Amino acid sequence: MKSNEALIADTQFSWNTKGVKTMQETMRIAQRCILPPSGPNFAEGASQYPDLINLTIGDPDLATPSQILEPAFEDARQGHTKYTATKGDPALREEICRYYQRAYGLDIALEEVFVTTAGCIGMTEALLAVIDPGDEVIVPDPYFMIYPDQIRMAGGVPVPLPTCWEEGFALNPQRLESLITPKTRAILLNTPNNPTGAVYTKENLEQVAEICIRHDLVAICDDIYTGFVYGGSQFVPMITIEGMRHRTICVNSFSKNFVMTGMRVGNLVAPPHVIEAVDYLNGFLMYTAPSISQRAAIYALRDAEQITPAIAAEFGRRLEYAAERIGRIPGMSVHKPQGSIYLFPSIRESGLSSRQAAALLLEKAHVLTMPGDEFGACGEGYLRIACTQAIPVLEQAFDRIEQAGLFQKG
Repeated sequence: MKSNEALIADTQFSWNTKGVKTMQETMRIAQRCILPPSGPNFAEGASQYPDLINLTIGDPDLATPSQILEPAFEDARQGHTKYTATKGDPALREEICRYYQRAYGLDIALEEVFVTTAGCIGMTEALLAVIDPGDEVIVPDPYFMIYPDQIRMAGGVPVPLPTCWEEGFALNPQRLESLITPKTRAILLNTPNNPTGAVYTKENLEQVAEICIRHDLVAICDDIYTGFVYGGSQFVPMITIEGMRHRTICVNSFSKNFVMTGMRVGNLVAPPHVIEAVDYLNGFLMYTAPSISQRAAIYALRDAEQITPAIAAEFGRRLEYAAERIGRIPGMSVHKPQGSIYLFPSIRESGLSSRQAAALLLEKAHVLTMPGDEFGACGEGYLRIACTQAIPVLEQAFDRIEQAGLFQKG
């Protein structure tokens, strides 16, 4: 009988000489992780410009408020560095219930709240909890770029719902209903919207709710930019619309409203049986959100009415400034800011594609923006500009863009 060493040697020899499989074939990547073909990398070559102004990042440049950090650090020193309960620190879950009552007049029970490792995991777990293979999920287009992949990971089929500039990127109920099939399970909503900045009105949400009720659909709501509303717009949670209380999943994050992007903490508000399903999933995905981040989230919510309006006011000033500057540039136009931390200007008059425009801005002005087609087919002809830089930096960026004169047709 051969020794183990000899057997190993034989295996290595036959592998290397016969070439049965390459390493890539053996350690092959799962189909779900193979990226679909895309256009040229819009950021390629950006590192060569030392004076680059990056307007792509959705990470607020402001510091996390000290009234969040200091008590959380003290809690860490007092021992809050261990696992929490799997559904989240009970104190945080109670604080979330109190916040929903203060902000929206909703009585949320503890069993309807689950603390997640930020919004992206929360969205993924929500989809995994309610989507079966082959179920269709309607997604307004333009959309946050990872939604289709999250839906596909859950076994679902993303179905784009076109929205357009001429309608203020609102949800067209007739267009929505035309997409519904026997396989339709849910609609994914994001208001204030990334990338368009649109804020859906209560009337628009009521139209969507009527369709959800009539067709027995779930509304999965990415409620990430709830504090960032401007010019008379108002964030209306879908869960508050009549008939939607028990068919809505709210995905929340502390990243933007409280400038806590790196702390990776968020939460779900959903019917108890959905929370139980998410708890099961989370047990082998994340187990618990970071305990220190959960303590920070407690203090964020307790001071939410002071913290978030100040942050939003700063972004409101930036958006107004950027919109005014865009209005001066021939070939560019933008809607009056409604919400989020982004602008989504049109460059359709220029005749350039989104990727051509982004490439020219990078080459000629050393300003990095995101081409609109990154956010779906309906984003073609637009750019997304993140106002996550201070106004003096935005001023410099728009000075360069204006001087470059890139968008004048002909």
